[in-house]
Amino acid sequence: MFKRGIRWVLTRLYKVKVKGLEHYPADAERVMVVANHTSFLDAVLLYAFMPVKLTFAINTVISQGWLIKIISRMVHLFPMDPSNPLSIRRLIHKVRSGGHVVIFPEGRITVTGSLMKIYQGPGLVADKTQALVTPVCIEGAQYSPFSRLKGRVRRRWFPKITLTILSPRQLEVNDELRGRARREKAGKLLSKIMTETVFRASPRETTLTQRLLDATHVHGGDKVVMEDINRRPLTFQQFLTKSVVLGNALSRFTQEEEHVGVLLPGSMATVVAFFGLQAYRRTPAMLNFTVGSLGMISACETAQVKTVITSRKFIETAKLQEAIEVLGQKVTVRYLEDIANDIGIVSKLTGLMQSRFEFLLKRLPWRKTQSQDPAVVLFTSGSEGTPKGVVLSHSNLLSNIQQLASRIDFSATDVALTALPMFHSFGLTGGTLMPLLAGMKTFYYPSPLHYRIVPELSYDIGATIMFGTNTFLAGYARFAHPYDFYSIRYVFAGAEKLRDEVRRIWEDKFGVRIFEGYGATETSPALSANDPMGNRPGTVGRLLPGIEYHLEPIPDLAVGARLHVRGPNIMKGYLFHDNPGVLVPPSSARGEGWYDTGDIVEIDDDDFITICGRAKRFAKIAGEMISLTSVESLASKVWPDALHAAISIPDERKGEQIILLTDQSDADRSLLMKQAKQDGVGEICVPRTVTSVKSIPVLGTGKVDYGTAQKIVEDAA
Repeated sequence: MFKRGIRWVLTRLYKVKVKGLEHYPADAERVMVVANHTSFLDAVLLYAFMPVKLTFAINTVISQGWLIKIISRMVHLFPMDPSNPLSIRRLIHKVRSGGHVVIFPEGRITVTGSLMKIYQGPGLVADKTQALVTPVCIEGAQYSPFSRLKGRVRRRWFPKITLTILSPRQLEVNDELRGRARREKAGKLLSKIMTETVFRASPRETTLTQRLLDATHVHGGDKVVMEDINRRPLTFQQFLTKSVVLGNALSRFTQEEEHVGVLLPGSMATVVAFFGLQAYRRTPAMLNFTVGSLGMISACETAQVKTVITSRKFIETAKLQEAIEVLGQKVTVRYLEDIANDIGIVSKLTGLMQSRFEFLLKRLPWRKTQSQDPAVVLFTSGSEGTPKGVVLSHSNLLSNIQQLASRIDFSATDVALTALPMFHSFGLTGGTLMPLLAGMKTFYYPSPLHYRIVPELSYDIGATIMFGTNTFLAGYARFAHPYDFYSIRYVFAGAEKLRDEVRRIWEDKFGVRIFEGYGATETSPALSANDPMGNRPGTVGRLLPGIEYHLEPIPDLAVGARLHVRGPNIMKGYLFHDNPGVLVPPSSARGEGWYDTGDIVEIDDDDFITICGRAKRFAKIAGEMISLTSVESLASKVWPDALHAAISIPDERKGEQIILLTDQSDADRSLLMKQAKQDGVGEICVPRTVTSVKSIPVLGTGKVDYGTAQKIVEDAA
């Protein structure tokens, strides 16, 4: 009767929803319920809404409180001292004797809003007892006054709360492991379960616009969320209004579901245009302005883009007048300055009303959008061939954001600095969408190549989170003052291999760890990432939750295998230039829905990935497969401040030979030979020829342009 009354009160106050109740193993003899710890309400919620009588493991200190003593008369508690090993033994005995025991593996209420560290003790209990581990995710209680997030989130008295129950499972620990190794493995498996639980319970099957509205509701319309070089910051509400007003103007010369080209730099205007198109059910096609007019025309033809939105100021600043003139012969070019001048007072007032009142906002075309509909068209870098259109759905992007958020504590109190272009998936998802939907303020800067200005900006705005590639981070390190990055918590690197010397200089000069990740445009983009609770330099981190993988052996390759992946962040499909507008869903030798990364990797027992190289970036010399990436790594050890590109060309005697292009002016092959001998690397891995060039060709994203590099070598051969 008491339990029913508590449930009634909680349902009325917090509109509590329970998802996955059918997964709860009510008839099982031994069950260990593990839940994330968001607030002081958590135990009450589990007591009221789980279908069986529960025993709660509780800290002995907390159990002495007067309120807990009263509660203990109605709820069965199991006091334990986390610092006493005997307490764990008693808990193991309790679970073995039967019953359903609740444990909060974090050991404390979160102060970050995300999962905190998972203690090994609960994993040991699950392993020793072979209990059914039943994960529960509590979402929403962190926004109540009963959480410990004061100052980090906008708390309110009665937020909506959802409990999500996932399928129970037993921990499967290798029988050969003993002692500390077994305890650590059990803890890691439980941590993986908790991360997966938080991800699976997250809101992914919705749209970007709906998630934007949710973020506005959670963090408040007056929360400042963006700023750029114009230094006129926008709040959530102002951003919504501008997006609706601009979206309405853009809808006058475009059609629903049309691919609309966006040719703009990193700025608030670009984000406003992006969400304005979303509001009126148009799909942004983000054009890479570094590839020239022919590259942009090719992209427009591939995605059947008829209209391109740009800015006169940007075209002038970037000196793209000739390119835009050529592009304008193929598509209609619309300028934001002209569009803004055509927006009248009535349209502005209408947009203001629509953005202020949700019932009016929900009358706009975006309400017809489904989670699996296209959200954006991006284009591959073209580093190894003709760029393809990559169509990412709303669910793809939101899944990737939630995969990262399940591991990393992003907060509305953070300040993100992003100079990465939004036509790059790393810049769009990591640098734009993820910070915005997390409620943090983001500063957009239009060029990552301004190596002196970006560090100054970080110092000026007190940035706590940054995104970059190895090339850009190396540039910032050369010119930055040691105190420019004083406020940085996390720096995330991707798109190209992070060199050891770049990692070291950031640690030594700025006291900042760089967390390297890995992915592709086709994966929205992240597949793996190092993070504060799982960081192994030299790897690209652990696979993100929800991703399946398969390793395809490669003939004649002793180390590594070709990586195939499947998951909710894998693209909706490709658009090819020779068959424009036709969506080709992902598939690989593994089957439909799988994506062949083309990367040769090693994955250890803890899911950490080490990249050996691209399948296309191997040379077969005298029957042995040699990674061109490893050749570049060897050169980086000898000349750490230079950029290198290893290229293979045919060889009559040995099948292929390796040529190293480097911008090190005094490069000498003998130094590579000496380093190889020192590292125990065979002479076969040392390039036949070392050629110094004035500069190594790079793409706008910072990656080496191997297509152009190959042509340089072939022309010189």
